[in-house]
Amino acid sequence: MDLAIPSPPFLFKSQNLLRPSLLHSLNFESRVSAKRPLISRQNSRIRAQFLEQKVDDGFVLEDVPHLTNFLPDLPSYPNPLQKSQAYAIVKKTFVSPEDVVAKTIVVQKDSPRGVHFRRAGPREKVYFKSDEVRACIVTCGGLCPGINTVIREIVCGLNYMYGVSDILGIEGGYRGFYSKNTLTLTPKVVNDIHKRGGTFLRTSRGGHDTQKIVDNIQDRGINQVYIIGGDGTQRGAALVYKEVEKRGLPVAVAGIPKTIDNDIAVIDKSFGFDTGVEEAQRAINAAHVEVESVENGIGIVKLMGRYSGFIAMFATLASRDVDCCLIPESPFYLEGRDGLFEFIELRLKENGHVVIVVAEGAGQEYVAQSMLASEQKDESGNRLLLDIGPWLSQKIKDHFTKDNKMLINLKYIDPTYMIRAVPSNASDNIYCTLLAQSAVHGAMAGYTGFTVGPVNSRHAYIPIDRVTERTNTVKLTDRMWARLLASTNQPSFFSSDESVQEVTGETIDMINKKSTFT
Repeated sequence: MDLAIPSPPFLFKSQNLLRPSLLHSLNFESRVSAKRPLISRQNSRIRAQFLEQKVDDGFVLEDVPHLTNFLPDLPSYPNPLQKSQAYAIVKKTFVSPEDVVAKTIVVQKDSPRGVHFRRAGPREKVYFKSDEVRACIVTCGGLCPGINTVIREIVCGLNYMYGVSDILGIEGGYRGFYSKNTLTLTPKVVNDIHKRGGTFLRTSRGGHDTQKIVDNIQDRGINQVYIIGGDGTQRGAALVYKEVEKRGLPVAVAGIPKTIDNDIAVIDKSFGFDTGVEEAQRAINAAHVEVESVENGIGIVKLMGRYSGFIAMFATLASRDVDCCLIPESPFYLEGRDGLFEFIELRLKENGHVVIVVAEGAGQEYVAQSMLASEQKDESGNRLLLDIGPWLSQKIKDHFTKDNKMLINLKYIDPTYMIRAVPSNASDNIYCTLLAQSAVHGAMAGYTGFTVGPVNSRHAYIPIDRVTERTNTVKLTDRMWARLLASTNQPSFFSSDESVQEVTGETIDMINKKSTFT
């Protein structure tokens, strides 16, 4: 009796379909419904027949490119980890080609299986000989805790796990490729850089010239490129990959997403974020001590968050000393019923002091109207923000001292660069190690044009376009923002659900007016 169940075909969202060599090994089982046995008795034998119906269960694999997509004759080799002492005791050394990570894990009974990404980790076959690898690492954009840890673990991962010894550090961001600024990186050179803040390789904004960068990669004989940076940097990495593919070069391009603001889409969080939230507590604690020690104390702490208010939100939730949190996603108003001034006055009467945390991108429309400022951009094309901190401080002073004739003691703290310049904490150090090693495993396995990060706590290889298509922002209609409002008991600054949806849409449109190559 043949009970073989044919599997429904895959749905691939990415244009980069699986290479032929993997099509045979991939055999994802999809659910088949409506199997009803029809039983009849004939010559004392029971014969069961199954009516089978194929169903489209909504499984989608958003796959990442592989070098064999455009270099089909590229040879493969056994993974050196087969002889590694570190992996000798691992029950399952290599990730199965069938392993995927679900983008959505909270589903209903009849929900489609949805989007999945390829699971990160070492593969049984690699597409580079260790002694033929020439890798390079570059860091771009703003600083963030943990960059040096990622650099260190890429170098150590390549060397200790795969025996790669030819590793270059590109100095000064994308410009370093064609400025010929390089360092030779070894485990000894990078041994203790994780204890320092900033980036060992230095960084810059802008300077992306795809042709010059790939020319340099080709001239130097580089065949693995590790690019650490934010969403704009990752867009640049995607252009580098496409040019490499166009030229038919056997070069793996791997992105490691970096932003202290946690505004990278798809992944659970970006490295450095935990450290940033932890460091922000120092500033909030200082503000609370100051205002608690005087009469009518008002403390304002400005935190990072150009387009996303995650640091301000999580720092507020962690502190419990914050009375009001203002973020870019949630427009607020100063005067009138349930306005900020009214709330401050109420808290001063109740507690004698108030602490306000404001993200740097909050209230930009109000500051711009007040200052009649023109929109300017930095070298990366990002809109230059007006300084909300001093503006808000002055507005509060004017309202209470001039209009209400009320004596207040206002303290303003701006720890912006202190937060991003510190070394990463223990949690981020572990996270950076996993990111770096996952990137190394992916590049050695021949994947390219990908970025790496945790999706529902499992590390995955994600198409670069997927993490750059939108900015990750705080959703005002989600429970986390509701938890903050319940914790601070601050006004929501909205009068109805309709206004929430309306303003959120306008805010997101404003947020998305960003340029590339952060």
